[in-house]
Amino acid sequence: MPKPITIRSGEVEFIKINTRREWRDLYQWLLSLTWPKFAGVAIGTCILINLFFAALYASGGDCIAGMKGGSFLEAFFFSVQTLATVGYGHMYPQTLYGDIVSTVEVLLGMFWLAVITGLIFVRFSRPTARLVFSNCLVIGPFNGKTTLMARVANLRHYNMVEAEFRIMFSRDEPLLENGEMFRHFYQLPLHFDRLVAFPAALTLRHTIDERSPLYNATADSLQAGRAILMVSVVGVETIIPASVQTYRDYTWRDIHFGRRFVDIYSENESGRLTVDYARIDATEPAVVTQSVNEPAPAAHVPPRTV
Repeated sequence: MPKPITIRSGEVEFIKINTRREWRDLYQWLLSLTWPKFAGVAIGTCILINLFFAALYASGGDCIAGMKGGSFLEAFFFSVQTLATVGYGHMYPQTLYGDIVSTVEVLLGMFWLAVITGLIFVRFSRPTARLVFSNCLVIGPFNGKTTLMARVANLRHYNMVEAEFRIMFSRDEPLLENGEMFRHFYQLPLHFDRLVAFPAALTLRHTIDERSPLYNATADSLQAGRAILMVSVVGVETIIPASVQTYRDYTWRDIHFGRRFVDIYSENESGRLTVDYARIDATEPAVVTQSVNEPAPAAHVPPRTV
């Protein structure tokens, strides 16, 4: 039976059974590693290759001129020179056995160097989105209506263009046929879901009314339904014109009722907008309601840019 495969998607962990990995998955795995882990794999692979060929050279007697017979240390460093095609000249193969082993190592070194170089190039050239999401979602009044809000900011020092935003809501709900719990998914309509240019930071908003799946929801009902919300952004990087995407998911624990995000925009003396990224996660009390469909009393809201 194939070994179970564990995969994590945000807060949810899946264990896949009766499925197999393919050898081509190794490429995707190498690209998904962090830079320290990737460097460790590359260096570790190089050391293992040299250890293997050093053992072959050391066991070949006087196959290498200038090397003490059976000296593993000298054989290792000769292997390093051969794999890198450096060849300082004071050690060289002098028997057919040495020529064959060194030839195989040179060929292997060419393939290994080409693969590592290609992986490094892909890792450097692959565009990624530098976006940060607020560490929580808030539900509070906005323009007289109860609203779910999420904040997202662009950390690049240039615009992302053709940006698209989504908020997906999922929870367990009973089926009408037998009452069994079933996972339902809802795409929440937003006040806006597309921007031509996304330069700095903004707040995504979904009005909670009778048509919203969050209507009548409370903290307890979200917990009972194991609610999860996923906020995603897809856009185009302008420096390397290519689509990038990223997302973050939130559980019911990350939804704060009766709060709103503080304003992060201010106008300086020259009339330019200043964005304080240190306040991305900052919230402040709003009108506290027991359930999200209760009408919010009028509240003074200072002008907000986004």
